[in-house]
Amino acid sequence: MNPVLKALLAKLLGDRGERAAVALLKRRGMRILRRNYRTKHGEVDVIARDGGVVVFVEVKARRRGDPAEAVTPEKQRRLTLAALHFLKRHDLLERRCRFDVVAVLWPDDGPPAVEHYVDAFEPPGRGQMFR
Repeated sequence: MNPVLKALLAKLLGDRGERAAVALLKRRGMRILRRNYRTKHGEVDVIARDGGVVVFVEVKARRRGDPAEAVTPEKQRRLTLAALHFLKRHDLLERRCRFDVVAVLWPDDGPPAVEHYVDAFEPPGRGQMFR
């Protein structure tokens, strides 16, 4: 497959996955604060509030396999740095926060299977985040 076409299809799948994830989070009563928050360290797909907790959500959409497996230790490190940037910038360092993963398995036919992993991982590194 043409690399440009492949990248475009992956982007479209990712966008559909993010929309499905946001819809699920809203149904669960979470307030969406920001989407696609970018820093030099990385990007957070969705930042939400669940009661008094700031939630940083990584969305992974795939056509096969386990999408959540793509949230590697390196990805967790970059998410933590981007989350810390957001917390500092918005004077929220004293707020409780957590990292969730929403895995979207989108088959060729039929609706997606969307799974929400609450508190999916602890921030890596010493002193990165406070609970």
